[in-house]
Amino acid sequence: MNTAKEDILLWESFRKGDRDAFAALFRNHYGALYKYGGKFTLDTQQLEDCIQELFIELWKANSCTPVLSVRSYLLKSLKYKLLRSNRKRRSTLLPADEDLAFEWSHETFLIAEQESAEKRQKVLKALEQLSPRQKEIVYLKYYQDLSYEEVGEIMNINYQVARNLLYQAMKTLKKCITFLLSLALFCGHA
Repeated sequence: MNTAKEDILLWESFRKGDRDAFAALFRNHYGALYKYGGKFTLDTQQLEDCIQELFIELWKANSCTPVLSVRSYLLKSLKYKLLRSNRKRRSTLLPADEDLAFEWSHETFLIAEQESAEKRQKVLKALEQLSPRQKEIVYLKYYQDLSYEEVGEIMNINYQVARNLLYQAMKTLKKCITFLLSLALFCGHA
């Protein structure tokens, strides 16, 4: 995985017309873009088209602006490209309200420590209690490992709102998991 500094160097080379740097940016970020875009649409053809269109537009734009984080810039660009694409298609796969668009996939929850299926089920139930915006911020912060600034840029919220939103999401998760565990203990003893 590339570091943010390597990405910036590639971006600057790409801005100067370096085709190899552009290809490297595509290769390095395609997987993350595909995973993130999959949270907004189930239509893989639409997703692939939007990713390709994003990179085509980047290449055609001779005056690409400098960016602080290549990954957050690309993720945010893809999100809005998918939203615009959906509005044009009048698809039922993605609601017009972007707050309702974010959905979890089961692959997101492959837990590294291979926790038991019962624990994973409790986490899934708890995550379903989150609002779509809370789900999105948890995904961006913990699964994409983005900073609060990058998350804020993608979600069009400021740094403090991002921190508050994540805090509320984690508070809700903790409350739900605690409840589910106490329920399991109670039912186990009955």
